[in-house]
Amino acid sequence: MDRPDQSLELNPLYARPGEATQIPAHRLPAGSMLPQTAYAIVHDEAMLDGNARLNLATFVTTWMEDDARRLYAETVDKNMIDKDEYPMTAEIENRCWRILADLWHAPHPDRAIGTSTTGSSEACMLAGLAMKRKWRRRQDGTDRPSDRPNLVMSSAVQVCWEKFCNYFDVEPRYVPITMEHPTLDAHMLEHFVDENTIGVVAIMGVTYTGRYEPVAQIAAALDAIAARRDGVDVPIHVDGASGAMIAPFLQPDLAWDFRIPRVVSINTSGHKYGLVYPGVGWVVWRDKSYLPDDLVFKVSYLGGDMPTLALNFSRPGSQVLLQYYLFLRLGFEGYTKIHRASLDVAQHLARGIGAMEQFTLWNDASDIPVFAWSLNPQKRRTWSLYDLSGRLRMHGWLVPAYSMPDNLSSLIVQRIVVRAGFSRELADRLLENIREETAYLDSLTTPTKPPKRRRSGFSH
Repeated sequence: MDRPDQSLELNPLYARPGEATQIPAHRLPAGSMLPQTAYAIVHDEAMLDGNARLNLATFVTTWMEDDARRLYAETVDKNMIDKDEYPMTAEIENRCWRILADLWHAPHPDRAIGTSTTGSSEACMLAGLAMKRKWRRRQDGTDRPSDRPNLVMSSAVQVCWEKFCNYFDVEPRYVPITMEHPTLDAHMLEHFVDENTIGVVAIMGVTYTGRYEPVAQIAAALDAIAARRDGVDVPIHVDGASGAMIAPFLQPDLAWDFRIPRVVSINTSGHKYGLVYPGVGWVVWRDKSYLPDDLVFKVSYLGGDMPTLALNFSRPGSQVLLQYYLFLRLGFEGYTKIHRASLDVAQHLARGIGAMEQFTLWNDASDIPVFAWSLNPQKRRTWSLYDLSGRLRMHGWLVPAYSMPDNLSSLIVQRIVVRAGFSRELADRLLENIREETAYLDSLTTPTKPPKRRRSGFSH
């Protein structure tokens, strides 16, 4: 841990004549230094980070080709919010969410509305706010209260939904996952929704395991509830942070999107399987009627009048331009080929790990290129998956171990996320290292000593 009085000592080769050889870590230096010196210091500090390409914990894109890197460098100075000054960036933003509206089968893409965001977390906040405002308007026309909204979701949702409920005074209702019901489905749903439910969140690619939640099945259950119970007509928001950029290409016949009438909004992370560097997300509403007007601001800014939906304001426009670059560069065929390659590698890894007697697969990467496994409960071990995660880190691999959500919190799993550029050769090397380290851990005759604090390395 950094000490308040800590100083950074420069390599003598870095310091130029007249420059300090020590600088404070937590105070602004008194003088300036040459750019080469500052670069060398920051570069060396960052060397202690893990290798992003070997980070199998993150969903976020860690590689783009050179032309994309050049476009990134050329446009990082554009402020996304200055739409009057950068009208083509604003136009390209509109093109991108309209492309997504069409990809997700909006009945009339020209009547849809959407926006870019800094990532799926902001997109989820906007979708949640839209559902809350729509619900409150419905309640205001009745004798029912409008001050006790709730949101129904799986206990395995990403933490951004917990934040949404906390920040915007919505009661979270978590449907627990179990071994029999590993995702949110129609099971017990009627016990969680009522006239105060603003919506149900369905996840296309659960963070913990990568599984799809059955959106059509959830919608059918809500249809049945609406038919039986007056005033309980609940919309669905699809959190497609990962799967919304996988399913259209790899499972095109799967109904999960706007083909289901109860789905009113969808979000995705452009910086996950949209293949853009962090951070860009997208949210699209079925049509303008599902986005209340009071969430759209018209701002007079730097000489122009512009509508803005996002919670954030100033941010680089480069990621939006990179998203459009990829839409042009890859097209439907290119995204299909890239995601198919990632899925094939993930399934190859899942088969290899599933064949090891030490492990039991939680899923097999049949949805998105993500899968998880646990220790085989039939085999007694003196070690845990936290130990295996630590051993793999010695080879450079970042493979998280973590506990599952409530009701399954005693179950420890490991998860692998395969992204574009992770080859079959790298996968075979990883399998070899896993076999080596499990053999080493099996050879121990005494139990491993648990660390004082478990650190999962779990990343969304």
